[in-house]
Amino acid sequence: MYSMDDIWTNNLNDTIDSIKNNNNIYTQGNVIKVNEYNVEITGLDDVSFYEEVNIADKATGYVFGIYPDRVIVSLVKIDSEVKPGDMAYALKKEFKCLFSLDSIGKVIDIFGNDLIAGKRFDNLIELSIENPPMPLMDRGPVKRELLTGITGIDLIYPIGKGQRQLIIGDKKTGKTQIVLDTIVNQKDKNVLCIYVALGKTKKEVKDIYYELTKRGAASYTIIVASFHDELPTRTYLTPYVALSIAESFMLQSYDVLICIDDLKKHADVYRQISLSSKKTPGRDAYPSDIFYTHSRLLEKGCQHKNGGSITILPIVETKAGDITDYISTNIISITDGQIVLNTKNFTKGEKPAIDYGLSVSRLGGNVQSEDMKRVGSKVRINLLSYLDVREIYELANIDEMSVELQNRLKEGQRILDNLRQYKFSPKTKQEMLDSYKFISEKE
Repeated sequence: MYSMDDIWTNNLNDTIDSIKNNNNIYTQGNVIKVNEYNVEITGLDDVSFYEEVNIADKATGYVFGIYPDRVIVSLVKIDSEVKPGDMAYALKKEFKCLFSLDSIGKVIDIFGNDLIAGKRFDNLIELSIENPPMPLMDRGPVKRELLTGITGIDLIYPIGKGQRQLIIGDKKTGKTQIVLDTIVNQKDKNVLCIYVALGKTKKEVKDIYYELTKRGAASYTIIVASFHDELPTRTYLTPYVALSIAESFMLQSYDVLICIDDLKKHADVYRQISLSSKKTPGRDAYPSDIFYTHSRLLEKGCQHKNGGSITILPIVETKAGDITDYISTNIISITDGQIVLNTKNFTKGEKPAIDYGLSVSRLGGNVQSEDMKRVGSKVRINLLSYLDVREIYELANIDEMSVELQNRLKEGQRILDNLRQYKFSPKTKQEMLDSYKFISEKE
């Protein structure tokens, strides 16, 4: 993918050019205010966003906000306490993340550390945290299916390679399990998977890593993690870094699946950073650019004209089943559909607990094969019809119903029973089609 000799040579040449042009003379400023992870600095008049700043060799950060009389620097590495009066140096270079090809099959952070082994990778390269948006002319139509192995998704609400499909629901409804099932189902399908863990505990991330390892999925999966006890500034950058890694693989014609768990937590972290840096709060105290924060992240999902793709499965956690809150509606409007999970279905044992009435895929049959499209459309129509009727007759005596209504309820229940799956038990396309032969044969 990368030649280390080329990278070293380019870095050396850049350093020599900087010395010749006096670009190694850095702008200096003074720290005037310090909080836990943001500092205010005066004197840095010619900096740009994401420019790297060194603060008296005590901490490193990047420019987060620029004002007429000061700049806000978000700290991502703190070696010792930063105090007002410390000198700050703008390094005239973009703050970048570190990545190694050896990261595949590992749990990593944005600085090139193996979080399970507790060591740093050797052959690290620098990657920009954010790249310019992919031009429209370099994008192609999304037509290839990405199979999750889950009947309720692949048959009824399919996902295509290059699609952005939101997974949304309350806590403990199986959101993470859906993305883990999807990752496991990519085995031997030439798809690189990236799982982004935001604000989770080390135990939670380790459990996910061991589950994937046990099922042979770790060999093609990178877990990019930011734990709950890390600086919020690191958590904020983590999904952007993961998308930057995904882009580098897509541009070499790889299909990449990236799962972000979860964006509600990411929004809360961004709100925390923004409030501490005196950004004007808006609705629910989120900053006014919260939509842009997520839209520029999710727009990276696409089918590239060279054959590669980035498929994004962002997760959003809701409260009391409310998918109309601020962050949820923002992300629903950005993505190409949503899989809604329902607490009521989960407690009934209908797993995965998909709310088939609220879920939608805006690409639908465009990414399905003809046989899946034909059967899937019939299953969806019959299922939604049954769910409407079930709400009315759920407590009624079935013996008092007409024969036609009895048959309709029995068929609907059979459809629903065939949609139930245990975790890590993916089905092939043929198994899905065979389980609904009774619908095809009837028509």
